[in-house]
Amino acid sequence: MGKTSRFWILSAAAVLCLTAFDQWTKLLAVRMLKGQQAFVLVDGILEFSYLENRGAAFGTMQGQKAFLVAITVVLAAIVLYFYRKIPRTLRFLPMLCAMVLILAGAAGNFIDRVRLDYVIDFIYFKLIDFPTFNVADCYVVIAVILFAVLILFVYREEELEFLFGRGKKKS
Repeated sequence: MGKTSRFWILSAAAVLCLTAFDQWTKLLAVRMLKGQQAFVLVDGILEFSYLENRGAAFGTMQGQKAFLVAITVVLAAIVLYFYRKIPRTLRFLPMLCAMVLILAGAAGNFIDRVRLDYVIDFIYFKLIDFPTFNVADCYVVIAVILFAVLILFVYREEELEFLFGRGKKKS
């Protein structure tokens, strides 16, 4: 088996494991929280509370399942396109990991939408009254923060030219 094959198998395994963990936490939420009072982990700060979200982030786009499924497929394809272009070096490992997190987050919520017609959310930060979310959402948020840090503070502009397939034009 070649180095490229091993890379793709490892990447797919990481996405599958992270997605499986997300689905397992949602199964626990259904079994332990559905129809129950919120489970307070830290009083006034963090609790677990079952919620069926038929929309997107922050409860927007309620009832738009077909659109949300389609946009997830398109965005996953775009992420995979760019994932292929990232150099497989230690320097770009954080970017590769961020892409894996995005794919796992998208897959976790995609499975819910297709299978259940809604996404299971259960983590609630009461302290700031933040909308209820799930592990897949955490993956995506962590990945976006990681991307921002990498692009703003780690990689130089010329190091990212591979993403767009051409160098900077000279004036």
